[in-house]
Amino acid sequence: MEVMKQLRQRAIRDLVEQRPIRTQQELAAALRDRGFRATQATISRDVAELGLGKATREGRQAYVLPPRLRDQEASGEDRLRRLLADVPVEFRIANLMLVIRTLPGSAHAVAAALDRTRWPEVVGSIAGDDTVFVATSDRTSLRRLRDRLLGLAGSR
Repeated sequence: MEVMKQLRQRAIRDLVEQRPIRTQQELAAALRDRGFRATQATISRDVAELGLGKATREGRQAYVLPPRLRDQEASGEDRLRRLLADVPVEFRIANLMLVIRTLPGSAHAVAAALDRTRWPEVVGSIAGDDTVFVATSDRTSLRRLRDRLLGLAGSR
């Protein structure tokens, strides 16, 4: 599977887990917000390949992951470890922010996995196409976050 398709389908899985998505149009808009451009036909294929179903969520019918995908969901840290092993990354410190540079199209996946870890050092993150800005509350948190990410990336 090509990298962009994997990243797009990963984003779809994350979106469906995070909030109720009722239609393919809502899914397309949410993907656009994350930097993915996809036609309705592509989204339809992704929905079918992922085996998304519909169930009642917050009082409405919305997409849900099939049991096979829910059961194999890895922790945010596991996902982050796999991503950092698969794509080159560079870490830079800018005041109380950690700047993560990666391949074009990969930043959203890295940020989503990082957010999913729910590490206390991370106040929040913003992803562009190839850059993630991660806010921390103090220098100690910043160094600890950088060290954890370097460890996951195997760069220590």
